Amino acid sequence: MNRLPAMFVGDAPGLDFLNSIATPVDTPVDWIDDGEGLLNWLGQARLVPAEALDGIRAHALPGELDKVAGQARHLREWFRGFVREHKGRPLVAADLAQLDPLNRLLERDETFSRISPSLAGKDVPAGGDMPFQRLTERKWRTPEALLLPIGEALASLVCTEDFSHVKACEGPACTLLFADHTRGHRRRWCSMAACGNRAKQAAHRHRLKDHHH
Repeated sequence: MNRLPAMFVGDAPGLDFLNSIATPVDTPVDWIDDGEGLLNWLGQARLVPAEALDGIRAHALPGELDKVAGQARHLREWFRGFVREHKGRPLVAADLAQLDPLNRLLERDETFSRISPSLAGKDVPAGGDMPFQRLTERKWRTPEALLLPIGEALASLVCTEDFSHVKACEGPACTLLFADHTRGHRRRWCSMAACGNRAKQAAHRHRLKDHHH
């Protein structure tokens, strides 16, 4: 099936995940509509290394990836509710109770540390750099593990983003969310090309209409 490339306008991976269902033109597109869609989206989002995706694709039982895609959609709609409720103001300590499902997901993670060559460390340590670095890796034992990097992205959104600057695109039919990192926080659109332009054209038509009356 030929899919549109996924949209990454959220300026935060956790919001890009919410934007994995969107209405780019007239009809809603869900990039995570099945297991293959989930693998594709995770690859485009660079949340899972290609070799892990290949391994999981090769070993998954029939229907198993579609089931995980269903869990991802469920997680997405639950988290969208949280973001829509809290956007536009800073999070407060009392909001933590609502994040319990996310903590339960994160508890299932299997990560471990590995000592690897550091990128600078050819044979001669550059400027006294150590030849090794500690990397955190994940055991991709089951297709469910695909939900973990998504959980991490959602957790880092609630721990690092100022929710006062989390916004919904002002396009009337647009469902996209983004973190406004612009100076002065004046961003209004998912993208100037899409909704921003449409709004400009509408305003222009409106002015012309007023002008003729």
